[in-house]
Amino acid sequence: MIHSHKVLAENIHEYWVEAPLVARKYRAGQFVIIRLNDYGERIPLTVVEADPALGRIRLIVQEAGKSTKEMSLLQSGDSILDVVGPLGKPTHLENWGNLIAICGGVGAAPLLPIVKAAAGIGNAVYAVIGSRSKNLMILEDEFRAVCKDVRVATDDGTYGLKGLVTDALKAWVREGQSFQQAIIVGPVMMMQAAAEVTKELGIPAMASLNPIMVDGTGMCGGCRVTVYGKTYFACVDGPEFDAHGVDFRELQLRNQAYRPFEKNATDLFSDHKCKLDDPELQAKSHGR
Repeated sequence: MIHSHKVLAENIHEYWVEAPLVARKYRAGQFVIIRLNDYGERIPLTVVEADPALGRIRLIVQEAGKSTKEMSLLQSGDSILDVVGPLGKPTHLENWGNLIAICGGVGAAPLLPIVKAAAGIGNAVYAVIGSRSKNLMILEDEFRAVCKDVRVATDDGTYGLKGLVTDALKAWVREGQSFQQAIIVGPVMMMQAAAEVTKELGIPAMASLNPIMVDGTGMCGGCRVTVYGKTYFACVDGPEFDAHGVDFRELQLRNQAYRPFEKNATDLFSDHKCKLDDPELQAKSHGR
């Protein structure tokens, strides 16, 4: 059952969901698979936070396709058919020293629990949060609460640095700040750019490949990823991998293969919803 639902930014929603077994066993970096109803697809979502005492988990969801748009209509008290997890390997953490956490868009959601856990074992965490615009920036206050320093970047310059997260990282290094490890989460193109820059700067980096998961159990093969020439499955072998060895071009091509199907499903759902919201059509369906 959904205990609460609120909108964090345009098309980005936060839910607290009843899932006591998941809440009890969850560790930072793991995810769940949800299914809204008998006809719904499996949606992999990173757990942002867990409350074992109340038996609840926190999920942050961006409307990206048919299923996530359908989920955005759910409110407090509504039910979700399946919540399975925790899945995936917990994030490997150690006391590196200075950790740079880099995220773009809704990637802030899966990165936040990793940042909290890393800070909790003694790392000095620095974060760069990127978004297209100020009104799409999420979780900044929660990052500031646990990080030594946070910088923000927006594509349009409405908040923080006008530019890319990699620009902010380069500026920090030019100022003399050193980092012993990086963690990158976000859109595939952003992760690729951040992987290239951290490699140039000599900073070891992990990339969390949550965005490419489909099935979540390794059965569909949709999240195959090549790392240093070897094939892995993001959902069962990851989701974190050495960013400098990931074949990001392959990931982009694989993601593009699903877009026509997702667009068709989204268009059909949007058209159906519009008809349901049309008072005239509603009246006709009831014989009025």
